[in-house]
Amino acid sequence: MLFENRITSLFKIDLPIIQAGMVWASGWELASAVSNAGGLGIIGAGSMYPEVLRTHIQKTKAATHKPYAVNLPMLYPDLQAHINIIIEEKVPIVFTSAGNPKTWTASLKAAGCIVVHVVSSAQFALKAEVAGCDAVVAEGFEAGGHNGREETTTMVLIPMVHKAVKIPVIAAGGIANGAQMLAAFALGAEGVQIGSRFVCSTEASSHIHFKNAITESKEGATELGLKSLAPVRLLKNKFAVEILAFEKQGASKEALAERLGKGRAKMGMFEGDMENGELEIGQVTAMIDTIQPAAEIVKEIWNDFQAGVEHLKSLPFSRNF
Repeated sequence: MLFENRITSLFKIDLPIIQAGMVWASGWELASAVSNAGGLGIIGAGSMYPEVLRTHIQKTKAATHKPYAVNLPMLYPDLQAHINIIIEEKVPIVFTSAGNPKTWTASLKAAGCIVVHVVSSAQFALKAEVAGCDAVVAEGFEAGGHNGREETTTMVLIPMVHKAVKIPVIAAGGIANGAQMLAAFALGAEGVQIGSRFVCSTEASSHIHFKNAITESKEGATELGLKSLAPVRLLKNKFAVEILAFEKQGASKEALAERLGKGRAKMGMFEGDMENGELEIGQVTAMIDTIQPAAEIVKEIWNDFQAGVEHLKSLPFSRNF
C-alpha cells in the first residue's frame, strides 16, 4: 500500500483515488484499468441492463485481481435484479446513489459488501451513517451528471460532512488534479472521487465526439438544470440550451420529462450526437484538455498531490507549525 488511511484500508487499495461510476462511460475496461493503477475503479450500472452488468462484472474480475466497485443509482427501475447480480457475483464494494441508503445497505452488508453512499448535504451524510454505510461520497455542486438540489459547493460541503459524521468522507465535484485533491484532504476528505477527468480516458466507453467536446470546452461551458426532475449538470449544446430555456420559462415537470424523452444521455455520451444528445459533465471540464490512458491519469494526479504536499512544506508559514 503506497498511502495508508481509512479509505485505502477500507477498500484495500494503494491510492485514495476513486473513479466515479458514470453512465455510458464506466465499463469494465475503465474500472479494471483504474484498479490496476492502484485506485478504485467503478462500473457504472445506471446505463446497463442486468445481464449487461453481469458481463461487465465478470470481465472486470478477469482483467484485474484488485478491488473494484459497482455504482448503483437507486433510481434504476429494475433495482432488485441489479442487487441480485451484485450479490451473486460477490462484488466487494458498492456505491449507492440517488435514493435512501436505508433501503439496501443492510442487505448488501449482510452479503459481505462494503457500502458507500453518495450525498449532497451533511444531513444526508448523517442518514447514510445511521443506515450503516461504511463511508460517504460528499459531492459538491460542481459535479457532473445528477447533482444535489442544495447547490452546495465542494469547498463548503466537505468540512460540513466531515464534522457531521465519524465514517470516512470521500470528496467529489470539481476535482481533476492533485492540487484539488490536496485541497479536499485539507478540508477533511480521506479520498477523492473523480468523474469528468476519467470520461476523457482512452478506456472510457464514452464516444470520442464527447471526449473531444470536453477537451475543447472553456470556462462556463456547463450548467445545472432540470431541478424539478433530477438536477443534472450538462455541457451546453443545442439540446441543453433548448431544454434549460424551456425550464426557465416555467415548464412543468411532466412537460420537461416529455421533452427529455428516453435515451437522451445514450444518444449524446455513448452514440456521439453532440447537438441533440444529453451530455453530462462537471464544471472541471474547462481544465481538461487531453485524452489519456486511465493509469496515466491516476499517476499524474498522485504525483501532483505529492508535489503539492512538498510545496506546502517549503512555504515560509510552515516553519511556524
